[in-house]
Amino acid sequence: MMQAEAEAKIQEVEAGSPALEQIQQLESDYLMQTYARSPVMLTRGKGSTLFDDKGKSYLDFISGIGVNVLGYDHPRVRRVLREQGNLLHTSNLYYHPYQGQLAERLAKASGLARVFFCNTGTEANEGALKLARAWQRRQGREDKTEFVSLINSFHGRTMGALSITAQEKYRKPFEPLIPGVRFIDPNNSANDFAEAREAINEKTAAVIIETIQGESGVHPINDDFLKAAREACDKVDALLILDEVQCGLGRTGKVFAFENTSVKPDVLCVAKPLGLGVPLGAFIVAEKAVDGLKAGDHGTTFGGGPLACRLSLEFMAMLEEEHLLQRVAEVGNYFRKHLRRLQRRQPGLIKDVRGMGLMVAAELTFAGKGVIAKMLERGFLMNCTHDTVLRFLPPYIIRKPEIKEMLANLEEVIVEEAAKAGQS
Repeated sequence: MMQAEAEAKIQEVEAGSPALEQIQQLESDYLMQTYARSPVMLTRGKGSTLFDDKGKSYLDFISGIGVNVLGYDHPRVRRVLREQGNLLHTSNLYYHPYQGQLAERLAKASGLARVFFCNTGTEANEGALKLARAWQRRQGREDKTEFVSLINSFHGRTMGALSITAQEKYRKPFEPLIPGVRFIDPNNSANDFAEAREAINEKTAAVIIETIQGESGVHPINDDFLKAAREACDKVDALLILDEVQCGLGRTGKVFAFENTSVKPDVLCVAKPLGLGVPLGAFIVAEKAVDGLKAGDHGTTFGGGPLACRLSLEFMAMLEEEHLLQRVAEVGNYFRKHLRRLQRRQPGLIKDVRGMGLMVAAELTFAGKGVIAKMLERGFLMNCTHDTVLRFLPPYIIRKPEIKEMLANLEEVIVEEAAKAGQS
């Protein structure tokens, strides 16, 4: 089909779709009201650009919250979807060709031993907690049931994942949560991280840490703390779980974010881009703990299905074949360099710039909600977390001119919004 003919077909389909107002009314009437959506209905995408029902284009700097790392309408993804359309699901009662291959790729890439596939990052973290409890019990240590997590952490929205999430706004509506969780400050280095070493004790089943805290504002955990946590875990035989749901799988310019540190986990949790938009998560386990879960201890209906695993195999191959890791590192450096230049021009408005690879944050001196709305009007999809932090998780294929265009608009918008907020 020629390009003009294809565009005409897209416009014909879009013209026959329900209007945004109709969709908004349907959702108002029938959907649980748990999302504060932006008033945009997205209908298609190409590269790093999305289009709404009216044909307006948007440069994407959030990529479905870190999922759509190859952008949209990628030819290799399109090919897999076309070829795999005859077998989408089999259940885990039977073999299919792709789950074992993907497990091998993840195990070898991480230096760990075995993989369990699930659907989401929350489920990966939940499974890791179950593994830790079961492993300790199988070692005859039935009193080692507690978990240690970090302040400002976010690990998901199930009851177990919420219990190890420190942020009050996520926890409060659902309390009481699972007991036996302690929260520590990774920046408290007093007396050689005494707080951490005291919290990780003979009752600790596992310690869980986001290698880079995403939801709290893109805070990489410092290497000295990670080493102290690793040493404390080894001393009392607690498992070290690294949550790389958001920061793993290429986002930092390495396959896994822990490769930027001197620490290796016992359990590694991943999701987000793993299935390239088809739900897929996993926890990857070191050899020492693989006997934690036996047949029947844990399971899933949808996790590790043939479509998701085949897409993931394509993604893992592309990380190498298309030099995506090098690209993320190079373009990420460009992004942060130019964002810091903006900060120097507007020092009273941007408090900090931080991140790694294409996981980037600009912390404002005022609330960022208005900035996100204004940038949306100008055709840029962005996200604000922790009230004042602009979080950028663009596709790995984002181009430098696209970043430059976004930053030029961002500077104008933050100056306007800061003036409204009484900042100077």
